[in-house]
Parts: sequence; structure tokens; C-alpha cells
Amino acid sequence: MLDTQAIFLSLQLAFWTLLVLIPIGIWIGYHLAQAGPWKSWAEAALALPLVLPPTVLGYYFIVAFAGKSLFGEPLVFSFTGLLVASIIVNLPFTIQPIQRAYEAIPTEIKEAAKVSGLSTWQRFRLIELPLAWRGIVSGAAMTFAHTLGEFGVVLMVGGAIPGETKTASIAIYDKVQTFDTAGAGSLSVILLLISLIAIAISYGIFGRNSAGVRRA
Repeated sequence: MLDTQAIFLSLQLAFWTLLVLIPIGIWIGYHLAQAGPWKSWAEAALALPLVLPPTVLGYYFIVAFAGKSLFGEPLVFSFTGLLVASIIVNLPFTIQPIQRAYEAIPTEIKEAAKVSGLSTWQRFRLIELPLAWRGIVSGAAMTFAHTLGEFGVVLMVGGAIPGETKTASIAIYDKVQTFDTAGAGSLSVILLLISLIAIAISYGIFGRNSAGVRRA
């Protein structure tokens, strides 16, 4: 039997993660694209979720979320805690494509906009942001797919509370444990297709973007 509740919860988590991360990713990616002595350290810190084991991240989240939060209750084993953890874990998946898109903007365009008398905000809003849209879409697609498939951190921070923290990836694990191969297979196919579409979008967009830069 297909666990639609788990799928809906995963989609809800992915939606809210995107809603929070896209503005953050645009702001951080824009500033990381600028040269500076702090750039390498900032990039390294933001890339940590890519290399740290999920159990390490999950442990630190549990330690950080165990006490009372701004919401008055501990964040562990709650959807809010799951969302906060998801935002942190997905930072590199959102920021890196956006940063690369900003870095790909030709210097001549930036200099021409500056000479034209546009302010920093005007250059960002009218020129740089529209030119970086491919990176933004790519980052959104990768973040959405990764959120749906995240397992280790989700299990440690949220557990497997139906309707609250039991996402599709956790539901697959539970079904395998109970030898429900049909249910696990159905959920796996859905996540596989969504991930394939997201990666295809990301690769397709960056491929066209790279070709455009080479022609320029």
C-alpha cells in the first residue's frame, strides 16, 4: 500500500525548505561570488554538509535541539526541528549552483552597469539577478530532490512519527524492515523519478548556461 501521508509530508518539507533557502541562497551566493580573503573559509563551512556523515550532523542537531527553543518546546522529533535541520543540510545544494551562476556573469557586463550609474542594488536587481536565474532554478531543483531523499539526519532528528516526521525515505526503510517490498518499491520508484527529473533539469540548465558563456 502506498504511504501517501509520508509522500505528502516529504513534499511539504521540501516546499518549506525551498521557501526559506532560495532567498538565503541568492543572498549568500551573490556575496560568495565576490572576491575576498574570507571566501575560501566561507565556502568550506557551507560545504560541510556534503562531506560530514549524516550521523555526525544528526548528533549535533540533537544536542542543539534538545533544550527549549524559541517556540517553547524542544525541536527534536518535531516537524519544525526537521525543517531547521533540512535547511542547514541543504545549504550547499542551494548556494553552490547560484554562486556559480553569479560567477559566470561576464565582468564587462558588471562594469558597464556600474559605469551607467546604477547603484549596487539596481545592478543586482535589474542585471545580475535575472542573469543568474539558471543557477537559481538548478539550486531549487537539487534542493527539492535532496530534501525528498534525505534519510540519516531525518531519522536522527525526527524519528518516524506518522504525520509529523515520517517522510517517504523513512517510510521506505520501515517497509523494508517489515518485508513490505511492494510498498517500499512503490515509494522508491516515486523518489527515483522525482530525483531523475530534478537532476535532468539541473544538468540541462547548466549545460545551456555553459554553452551560452562559451559563445559569449
